[in-house]
Amino acid sequence: MATVELRFSALPEHVRTARLVAAAVARRAGVDEAVLDEVRLAVGEACSRAVGLHQSAGITEPVRVALIEDEKQFSIEVGDEAPRSAPVDRATGAAPDADVEAEEDEMGLAVISGLVDDVEVTAGEHGGLIRMTWPTIPPGVALT
Repeated sequence: MATVELRFSALPEHVRTARLVAAAVARRAGVDEAVLDEVRLAVGEACSRAVGLHQSAGITEPVRVALIEDEKQFSIEVGDEAPRSAPVDRATGAAPDADVEAEEDEMGLAVISGLVDDVEVTAGEHGGLIRMTWPTIPPGVALT
């Protein structure tokens, strides 16, 4: 299992670099050429989401991206340090600005789910992780 790890400051201008690196590593890992645009878009969305979470929470820790090449699959994990436990308004039962943030979060996750068949999202008080997985084509195997 080969792994490439990226860490970048939570700035929008670094998302493009993460997309380019992810596509290059996915190509080398054997992800079908027809799927590379989906890989780029999904990584861009996941990284943009992580950058937004870091910026809105004032987190200075870097966004983490792991590109993992296994025997029959290629996975990308995008991690953030943004805690998901927000103070709750006792009258409404909702966190301040929770509706707006939740709607934006759901939209980003919907885009990722539309691009990637195998996606897992976890979140907790120490941050979140999006794991996206694509099948790879073994070397020497021709698609018909």
